[in-house]
Amino acid sequence: MITNPETLHDPVPFGYSHVAEVGDLVFVAGQYASGPDGLVTVETFEEQVELAFANLGTALKSAGLDYADVFQLRTYIVDHSGEKLEIVGGVLGRLWGGRPPVQTMLGVAALALPEMRFEVDAIAIRRS
Repeated sequence: MITNPETLHDPVPFGYSHVAEVGDLVFVAGQYASGPDGLVTVETFEEQVELAFANLGTALKSAGLDYADVFQLRTYIVDHSGEKLEIVGGVLGRLWGGRPPVQTMLGVAALALPEMRFEVDAIAIRRS
């Protein structure tokens, strides 16, 4: 089942959906610092990371899940640096404590919109 939570922007004009549920697996498309219109609403890298993870939480909640149900993340950082890694690590530590999900972190030249500096997608599991 593919869904788009009403509390996130409508992704269909951008060519994708937010959440796909396949059996016990829940796939969340790349979340970024988007507002209701799908445009980036904050400027700094730290603000973008915070809002992207908040949007991820909203997408998970729409499927009846939470951060604890995530087992894989992929994060994308424009102009990766040690400072940016620390920012992302701080958010991960706050959300998952000492047991973060597995993760692939990619440094990239650009993302879908020129203002985007960070994006995160996830795979979660519905536990019986």
